[in-house]
Amino acid sequence: MDSKILNIAVLTAGIDEEYQQNIIKGINEYAGEENINIFYFTAYGGVLANSNYDKGEYNIFNLVNYSRFDGIIFMDNTIGALDVRKKVSEQIKNANIPAVVFDSESNPEFYNIKVDNFKAMEDIVKHVIKEHGAKKINYVSGPMANPESRQRYEAYKSVLAENGIEFEKERVYFGEFRSIDGIHAANAILDSELEFPDAIICANDAMALTVIITLEKHGIKIPDDVIVTGFDNISAARYFCPEVTSVDRPLKLLGRKACEIIKSVYNGEDIQKNYTVFTNPVFSESCGCGSQEFFQDEMRTFKKETYNKIENCNYHISILNRMTSALADSESLENHSKIINTFLSEIKCDDFYICLGDNWEGCFRQQINEASDAFDSVEEYQIEGYSKYMTVPFCRVKGNFNTMESFLSEDMYPFEISGGGNILYFFPLHFRERCFGYSIVLNTDIPITSMLFHTWIMNISTAIENVRKLNQLNDAIKQLDKLYVIDPLCEIYNRNGFVRSASKIFKECIVNHRKVMIMFIDMDGLKIINDEYSHKEGDFALKTLASILKSCCTNGEICARFGGDEFLIFSENFDHDMTTLLAEKINMKMEEVNNSINKPYRIDASIGCYVTEARAEFPLFSMITKADQKMYEEKKRKRTSRYLRRT
Repeated sequence: MDSKILNIAVLTAGIDEEYQQNIIKGINEYAGEENINIFYFTAYGGVLANSNYDKGEYNIFNLVNYSRFDGIIFMDNTIGALDVRKKVSEQIKNANIPAVVFDSESNPEFYNIKVDNFKAMEDIVKHVIKEHGAKKINYVSGPMANPESRQRYEAYKSVLAENGIEFEKERVYFGEFRSIDGIHAANAILDSELEFPDAIICANDAMALTVIITLEKHGIKIPDDVIVTGFDNISAARYFCPEVTSVDRPLKLLGRKACEIIKSVYNGEDIQKNYTVFTNPVFSESCGCGSQEFFQDEMRTFKKETYNKIENCNYHISILNRMTSALADSESLENHSKIINTFLSEIKCDDFYICLGDNWEGCFRQQINEASDAFDSVEEYQIEGYSKYMTVPFCRVKGNFNTMESFLSEDMYPFEISGGGNILYFFPLHFRERCFGYSIVLNTDIPITSMLFHTWIMNISTAIENVRKLNQLNDAIKQLDKLYVIDPLCEIYNRNGFVRSASKIFKECIVNHRKVMIMFIDMDGLKIINDEYSHKEGDFALKTLASILKSCCTNGEICARFGGDEFLIFSENFDHDMTTLLAEKINMKMEEVNNSINKPYRIDASIGCYVTEARAEFPLFSMITKADQKMYEEKKRKRTSRYLRRT
């Protein structure tokens, strides 16, 4: 990185929310003007009410290599998980670089840009009491772990007390600042046995809007039947019908100011720790104050923006549906990459990277349960952090499809950054808590302008999981197939494996009129070894003989344990001389092994061979019977010879 160019990391969650988006716009504007590189590490935690999914999302913060940055903007007020906020805060403190937060009380070491939440909410509550005569006032709160939420909640209680209105705990609903909380809060009010309120004060606009929508579905008119207010004055609230009474916060200014503070500290300037931004209440239709007057140009802008949002959303839905359908038919990362590249070109996203850990598939292995001789599958995969090395199976660079070499995860990205003013977004790729890696989007505002970008990333993650599962299934099938055809003790073919492999060659030899050879090997004295020296020694003897046979079969012969102490060797294009040489080689090898293993018993075997031209009327098992007979003759000869030597 060029030391003359500032590099700032921004850690945030939920960039699909207007609060975050407006701050990001301010950051990006300032970065462009001052030639600063911005790196967003962003999660969608707390959205789907799934704790395992949240783990996968928040893991993106473990990617941040703080030593590579000149400053941090930590939007901790967007992260609902208290343990995540604490962990990231400690990491930032240990990095010893300037950090800026918004409305945070947890970290006095950081530079804090505050909005006067208390005064702003105080003005709203006073207004509905003084101007509209509200007496029964419900409150829809954000989480108490959030300092902004606490300040607004305390202001609500304070104004009630000042005006002699009893605080009723049952009139408060605690949410997470999400739209869905407004629906739940409205339903709770409708189901409550308390007298219906005169006003419902909401801690942000997202919840206020869904409160209004839910109540109106039940025939309740706003503000005739009940006043509803919000906070943030987002565009959706300003342009809603009824227009929502709210609090206007200069969010873009917050983003700009955060970058400005880091730049000033970097330049050695003495900066105060706390900076306060003041707000303005906006009294409008939802409290009965009437609509704010729009200038003609603003209304024209609103209409154009609304039309563009609808068109953009419809267009992206079409792309998303087609991409989802195409990915469902794909069974490999290579095909996934081609599909994703096609649709990225449609949304004009020219720089996009998929970075997967070198362990993204997890570790699938077979473990034998010695007690039951059964095999259990065991999966291992990454949950926290990232593997040392990342792979890049797909990247789109300046509109062109490509792949890249692996890189260290501590480097965070696999490319060189040219100059300043670059904007990078990092999004986690995961399935539930299972970490695959992350995606990088470079120099585009699509992540904050597309309403469907989160769904886009989720679909890519799901598609990767489908490939992982398919690969694991194929591995499991291979393992099962191996168990079906491989003898686990001797690690050569079992009877099934022999029949499968030898039958195929035998049929080809019939068609081509080629000779085939079958050799039947029966271990001598296995029962004596088991009885006198233990079954463990018997197993050793069997494995040793199998190893001898395998080492002697160097010309493509098929070697198998046919059962018990019986082994087979099968080959094509063998004549009698070649067969004799192979048998001698086995006997010599057994002698070598006996001289080296220092056992109180010998590894020995009787061998019977049969060579003939392959014929359909003389099947493989008939050949095995012939070889077995010759082996028995050899074993009988050995016994006779031993008897004659003894006498």
